[in-house]
Amino acid sequence: MVTQNVRKPLTTVMLARLTVLLAAACLALQPGLSRALDRVQFVVGSNPGGGYDQTAHALAQAMQEAGVLKNASFDHRAGGGGAIALAHFTATFKADTHVLIIVGAAMVGAILQNKPPVALAEATPIARLIDEYSAFAVPANSPIRSMKDVVEMMKKDPQSVKWGGGSRGSVDQIAIAQIAKAAGLDVNKINYVPFQGGGEAAAAIAGAHVTVGTSGWNELAPLIRSGKLRAIAISSPARLVGNDTPTLREQGYDVEIRNWRGVYAARGLSVEQRRRVTRAVVAATQQKSWVAALEHNAWQPTLLTGNEFARFVTDEHTRIEAQMRQVGLLR
Repeated sequence: MVTQNVRKPLTTVMLARLTVLLAAACLALQPGLSRALDRVQFVVGSNPGGGYDQTAHALAQAMQEAGVLKNASFDHRAGGGGAIALAHFTATFKADTHVLIIVGAAMVGAILQNKPPVALAEATPIARLIDEYSAFAVPANSPIRSMKDVVEMMKKDPQSVKWGGGSRGSVDQIAIAQIAKAAGLDVNKINYVPFQGGGEAAAAIAGAHVTVGTSGWNELAPLIRSGKLRAIAISSPARLVGNDTPTLREQGYDVEIRNWRGVYAARGLSVEQRRRVTRAVVAATQQKSWVAALEHNAWQPTLLTGNEFARFVTDEHTRIEAQMRQVGLLR
């Protein structure tokens, strides 16, 4: 009797568990994890309910579960795609292991477009945590059923379609510009309405204050599940497990968007301080609550630490800048 080995696709949870095993193998050789941080203040560049906020709360819970954190607090400073929070963070904290800021691709894009007097290089990179895909949704009573419907409306009258998304320069605005370009439309005629976070964008879509909106899947998912919003597209390369929302590529638009999120510490940390904070964050990614958050939010685990994470962020500035210039968001 001949048997065959069939390779099954890795789910988010399976990937998370593999990441956990690899991280655990590295951490087993490193002392100091038994020393829990008394407290950590998370600086969050969105209002409660936004993607930065969801990431901060999930990380704090997992750090507490791992025994590396006793108490957590959250300082919300929405606006500018996270740049306002970053400016406060870099100006206020130095060589302090008790404060962390959640960062991501949206912050990189916002910095490139808005050119605030602050940069990620002024803080200490700790770890990239996740990737997530963007969802596109309309109010439940909207006649729009697909992205093709939206494009046809724009062809007739670009201003008739009011797009809602994150701050200017965010992955949301980049994705919309890429869709318009793929459809042969003038990017400069997009009627884009920026919001301070995914929670506000979701409320604006549900209230029909915009025609169509976009944010991370997990930020729109509660309203989609409740029937207040209808998802018409997702920016992933293939449909997500357990999710029948069609991809942009399925609908004829060669667009794939990932928004990564990670965590930085204060500037001026010593080598040992940085190692200690990194070990605590990595330990959190081994916890059941973190794996559950990945599955619930459709986050993809992409753990990356140390100098490799720093190089990744540098490369992201180059990639996102080129992407923004290609679609006309930067001159």
